[in-house]
Amino acid sequence: MAKTTELAQKVYQIKIQGELPESWSDWFNGLMVEAQTAANGSIITTLTGPIVDQAALHGILDTIRDLNLKLIAVTELEPQTHDTRGR
Repeated sequence: MAKTTELAQKVYQIKIQGELPESWSDWFNGLMVEAQTAANGSIITTLTGPIVDQAALHGILDTIRDLNLKLIAVTELEPQTHDTRGR
């Protein structure tokens, strides 16, 4: 059975409407929480980081729904390469 490692995890960016404090990171499996003001003046919070699998992603989306937050976008990002072998 293959072991899931951080290298195998997908990196996601999830945008929601409104401002959440950085301290809410634990509610979202340790994802980085960053609030920014959009061009139209609204506040958008971005959750970014590795998510181990689809079940974990759905768990985060369930939390967003349960908190009655408006989901704007879910984007899978290209993972950063951490290959330290000879170059």
